[in-house]
Amino acid sequence: MSPPWETVPDPPETPDFPAEPTPVSADFKGWQKSLSEAIRSRSELLRHVHLESLISDSCSADQDFPVVVPLSYIRRMRTGDPRDPLLLQVLPTELENRASPGSHSGERDPTVDLAIKTAPGLLHKYHGRALLIAHGSCAVHCRYCFRRHYPYGDDPKSLTDWQPALDAILSDNSLHEIILSGGDPLLLSDGRLKGLLDRLAEIPHVRRLRIHSRLPIVLPDRVTRGLLDCLRGTRFQTFVVVHANHAHELVDDCETALQQLIRSGIPVLNQAVLLRKVNDSVEALAELCERCIDLGVMPYYLHQLDRVRGAVHFEVDPHLGLQLISELRARLPGYAVPRYVREIPGERSKTVIESSAEGQRCPEGTG
Repeated sequence: MSPPWETVPDPPETPDFPAEPTPVSADFKGWQKSLSEAIRSRSELLRHVHLESLISDSCSADQDFPVVVPLSYIRRMRTGDPRDPLLLQVLPTELENRASPGSHSGERDPTVDLAIKTAPGLLHKYHGRALLIAHGSCAVHCRYCFRRHYPYGDDPKSLTDWQPALDAILSDNSLHEIILSGGDPLLLSDGRLKGLLDRLAEIPHVRRLRIHSRLPIVLPDRVTRGLLDCLRGTRFQTFVVVHANHAHELVDDCETALQQLIRSGIPVLNQAVLLRKVNDSVEALAELCERCIDLGVMPYYLHQLDRVRGAVHFEVDPHLGLQLISELRARLPGYAVPRYVREIPGERSKTVIESSAEGQRCPEGTG
């Protein structure tokens, strides 16, 4: 079994997957080149942000979940600042190897993905919707990732391998929406993404497509003309859900990428994770929400952290989360305030946190 963080290359071309156009577009080379240049070690990351003094600190967390950070994301960090909110999301620390006082160290599968897998790569939890793990790799390794231990090596690598999942979708007339997730589904090349969408489009009861991706945020080069044509060319009502946790992420080339999606007629929503020392203040959340609205991105969800092993130090007490949402409502128009939610294993939908009971107070020491 491949470790969950291992880079999964695109499979060889098969008759099921249309070959890439020849010659390969400059855009395609551009984002692939940016991905190949991503920083892949803790020490290299610290050098790029002028924090060489921290390199000698003992840390083995990146052995379990290695560093991957695109240069375009690093350029948005404040150099010389160990508390930079973007750096904290991607820098391994020894906190990942410790359990919080009075609590356990987290779960390997906090959202019980493996229990709801109905075919290889197909997760069916919510009524009317199913999720496809479209690609097993990411362009960035966020330290709080709830799928950092997910066995991606067990999932399909080519469209032929997807046939059992496609058959399962075809046989269930209740499925009207397919969610492409990962890893990151936009690491599929344009041709392979189109091949998958074309096969899904053959299933008449599937009407909507949702793509969850961090790439427009961390690797904006991925939003190419070819990708936009692919998304516009499908019969589905298509939504892109990006993952941004701080306003400092939504600048420069990221801003351009988001506006390209929106101007192409593709609705873009944002879901953030409430993260300790990253965005656990009303000022940080208000700035994030206002920045989203200014760009035409709808604030969608603010997630309570999934208690995945290695990330419990990011958890914010739901009491504080509720207070922050209340303060956001006092500061922002209603459409700019995301829904505060959490995943509860066994529930058939996300749970909106409106009271401390729904939030399930986090263990002492993790707030």
